[in-house]
Amino acid sequence: MKKVVLIGAGGHSKVIQDIIEANRQLELYAIFDDKISDTVIKDGITYSHTSKLSRLNNDEYLYCIAIGNNKVREELFKKLLIPVERYVTLIHPSAVVSNRASIGYGSVIMPNAVVNSSTIIGKHCIVNSGAIVEHDNNLEDYVHISPNATLSGTVKVSEGTHIGSGAVIIPGRTIGRWSTVGAGSVVIDDVESEMTVVGIPARNI
Repeated sequence: MKKVVLIGAGGHSKVIQDIIEANRQLELYAIFDDKISDTVIKDGITYSHTSKLSRLNNDEYLYCIAIGNNKVREELFKKLLIPVERYVTLIHPSAVVSNRASIGYGSVIMPNAVVNSSTIIGKHCIVNSGAIVEHDNNLEDYVHISPNATLSGTVKVSEGTHIGSGAVIIPGRTIGRWSTVGAGSVVIDDVESEMTVVGIPARNI
């Protein structure tokens, strides 16, 4: 049984806790968050302030940054200096993930998500509940694909980008770094970096 430490105690963390509970090879050991002032143990789980993470022996635990905000995940990863190989990749049992897909350290695949053949997902990504990531997609680090979004084949989503709930990206498109695709949008053209696009078809706002 491998012990997992979560960094973040919000709503996104709650879903990740469910994924850990559904995996018999993993056990939730502790949750650290800036909003937790005192160290307490409840139901066998330690709750403490993020500043006390440094007291842990990294070799004994696996970690996950359980925060939905892409920029915050990046900042914490760089700040904490935990070796990247200590970050666990979490996949809910109901998700369908191709054996030919590659998923990086610290990434999370939520319930009923689909990740199809030859897709590459970087580190600290989120493929949220019911999202579909089709074949030959490339998701760079810190990407978040929201619930029920659909990435058709051969889509590239660059670092830090957030694809909103129910959005659709047609095949072969590239979404630039740290961009946002609004919920329900349909992307038919490439999107430049640091853009926000919304609508059908999606347009820059």
